[in-house]
Amino acid sequence: MTPSGILNIDKPAGASSAAVVGLIKRVTGLSCGHMGTLDPMAGGVLPVGVGNATRLFDYLLDKEKQYRAAFLFGADSDTLDSTGDVKYGAGRVPCEEEIRAALSSQVGEIMQEPPLYSAKCVHGARAYDLARKGIPFTLEKKKVAIYSLDLLEKTGEGEYSFRIRCGGGTYIRAIARDLAAALGTKAIMTSLVREKSGMFDLKDAVSPDVLQKDNWQEFLLPVRNVLSYPRADFSDLTAKRLKDGLTQPFAGEGLYTLWLDGAFYGVAEAGGGVIRARTKLC
Repeated sequence: MTPSGILNIDKPAGASSAAVVGLIKRVTGLSCGHMGTLDPMAGGVLPVGVGNATRLFDYLLDKEKQYRAAFLFGADSDTLDSTGDVKYGAGRVPCEEEIRAALSSQVGEIMQEPPLYSAKCVHGARAYDLARKGIPFTLEKKKVAIYSLDLLEKTGEGEYSFRIRCGGGTYIRAIARDLAAALGTKAIMTSLVREKSGMFDLKDAVSPDVLQKDNWQEFLLPVRNVLSYPRADFSDLTAKRLKDGLTQPFAGEGLYTLWLDGAFYGVAEAGGGVIRARTKLC
């Protein structure tokens, strides 16, 4: 059977997520895809699906994330981070007490405007391509969930580090912009590390440089171990019905890991008194 599962990768800062996935494809010889991109300047947790596990994308993308980031106040940039055209002296530098007092303004379900330099699609084109060409456009605000925003320490002149817990789709660069705006100034993100993505933790992640053709399967996490849904078991004729795409009476609601004849099969969806196989992953 062709191996499938998730590799918890520690993406190095400076490498693109696509480049890391390409390296893993060459090592494994299998189709691969990352579960939530990281900007090239960012490092940290990058879950990569291998083989059929790439079908998990929709189940893992919206999981809670945790980041450690550094924001430089009194600076501005077209990209909202230090990789763009940085302008220093772009506003005052607030003191630590002011910053702490403003943190709560960025916590909760908020409407966040994505950065112009982002992968958002605008009339068939990527926003960053339009921005680089100087073509004017706007991006609609999107509801995001920021669960906590904590100031950790001062890391330089006008620069502070923060720990952020948030839902999928949140732009950390935009938090720097919006926090500074709440303080009447400007700020950019100068570093970013993703410490957690759902169940994946940086302390358990492996550098892509460690992976070789003869050892990569040692680091492969089985699909059944990364799904937190309750388990639904069926056997015999009922299992065959579900394999054939038919429904089966069922009292539960929501998503389940589906086990047929004692073997993991995939993800099932229950509702309206029935259950059906939704995604085959075995």
